[in-house]
Amino acid sequence: MRCLLFDDRFRGYQVGHLKRDMIAGITVGIVAIPLAMAFAIASGVKPEYGLYTTIIAGFLVAVFGGSRFQIAGPTGAFIPVLLAIVLQYGYEDLLIAGFLAGILLIAMSVFRLGSIIKFMPRSVTIGFTSGIAVIIFTGQIANFLGLEGVEKRQFFHENMMELFRHLPSINGYSLLTAMLGLLLILVVPKLFPRLPVLLIALLIPTMVTLVFYPDKVDTVGSAFGGIPQSMPSFSFPEITWDKVFQLWQPALVIAALGGIESLLSAVVADGMTGKRHRSNRELFGQGLANLITPLFGGIPATGAIARTATNIKSGGVSPLSGILHSVFVLIALLVFAPYASYIPLASMAPILMMVAWNMSEQRTFIRILGLRTGDSLVLLITFVLTVFVNLTVAVEVGLLLAMVSFIKRMGGTMEVEKVLPQGHHQPVSSDPIHKGHNCPQLAIFNVDGPLFFGAADRFVEILTKTYKGSRVLLLRMGHVSVMDVTGEGYLASFVAEFQKKGGTVLLSGIREQPLQMIKKSGLYDKIGEKHIFDHTGPAIAYGLTLIDYTDCQRCPHDAFAECQSFKTGDVAVKA
Repeated sequence: MRCLLFDDRFRGYQVGHLKRDMIAGITVGIVAIPLAMAFAIASGVKPEYGLYTTIIAGFLVAVFGGSRFQIAGPTGAFIPVLLAIVLQYGYEDLLIAGFLAGILLIAMSVFRLGSIIKFMPRSVTIGFTSGIAVIIFTGQIANFLGLEGVEKRQFFHENMMELFRHLPSINGYSLLTAMLGLLLILVVPKLFPRLPVLLIALLIPTMVTLVFYPDKVDTVGSAFGGIPQSMPSFSFPEITWDKVFQLWQPALVIAALGGIESLLSAVVADGMTGKRHRSNRELFGQGLANLITPLFGGIPATGAIARTATNIKSGGVSPLSGILHSVFVLIALLVFAPYASYIPLASMAPILMMVAWNMSEQRTFIRILGLRTGDSLVLLITFVLTVFVNLTVAVEVGLLLAMVSFIKRMGGTMEVEKVLPQGHHQPVSSDPIHKGHNCPQLAIFNVDGPLFFGAADRFVEILTKTYKGSRVLLLRMGHVSVMDVTGEGYLASFVAEFQKKGGTVLLSGIREQPLQMIKKSGLYDKIGEKHIFDHTGPAIAYGLTLIDYTDCQRCPHDAFAECQSFKTGDVAVKA
């Protein structure tokens, strides 16, 4: 098997590209270090676990993933999910859930589910993304204000009550540190856009704290005991069947969210570069990363949209930039880990708050909400459930409501209209039935829209009310794009009932998928091959041979050119 590193993602690679990849890798590494620690702390684990994740997952996704530019690591979207797992099950079980998620992602790759992202409604993704942003933002208020004794709770309202109870314990030094960090995040990009703002927002408040008020604020060292100056040893988690049954649902949430975010990130990279990623291979790379990272103490990882975009803007041209970003973070860990213990927690709060603000997509949220459609309701319910219950329930309910809304809309597109042709057997355009222009014996219907479970009952209801006592029923099916089992079943029942009354059903212009459906079900034979036509003209001609001409003599309508000959007895219609 050829080495995956030297694949088509390196096609056209030149020596000059190496410098660009090195610059991009170092730039993204500088951005990734503060984010990795901040995301880990916000997820309820030690900051070094975020660094381990960045190093291992970033390397594996770069080598085995499906995008040239993807940067993987811990992300903000995972924070409420991982925190909930840590609070409920503990850190050791989080590693098992991440390991199981890796297996699920690899399975998704094997079964080629990479295109599944196309079926995730935007109202659902914006709803839970905005909800996650609210959880991240509010989760940093305690560190921003330096509140003492605040415990992490499972539910949003419990955390808010915890904050209010401890508001009197505001630490002015922490507030000053956080405000300085926030000011730097807002001002530095405008004055010095090329500088690594997140690292600056971490280092300057740290130095100010050390010089002017040491030991007055909580730091990484005081809260977590500092960061080890080495990589952890390999350790396989103790997985039992009881653990698998207990953690399969959290693992599924991690896999689903990780797959969605990584593929979204790859799509964003495609849009920025004009390249194309391989979605199923990307899932494999993400799965492998989440399978191996927990064996070294790392937390679940996925493609990071902001870091991937930074990689591209910094000149990255191949997966080598992602590999070098991991190497840079590893070197930084081995060299500078002891100094990380001086970083104030208050300096990380504005970083995470800004991440939350950027991922909230507030403009899109407000725009969809302002539409006041079914999508608006899906968005709002998904958002509320994400904040007040959990992401799992939010996505499940959101998808269910989105499907119901879609089915309702699609069912409403089904139109069945009784018509008569213009001209001599040339129903290219049709006129609706009106007084003096009708045929009581031969009823022609335009059927327009998908004939599926959401519309099948409406289809039959309209036919039953409209055809009345017709002897021949012609259904023009040219605009029926798809027919499912339910649609076929309703049509079969109607045909059987109509035939029982002595009538004949004709079909014209039926498309390939509905045609194959009625052939497989046996409805094709029940209708009869001679009653199914490619075009409407021959179908009408045949239908006119089946009517009772004696009834035509008493008919006041002139629906067809042949009507006068039928009334005088001069019948010359042939099928």
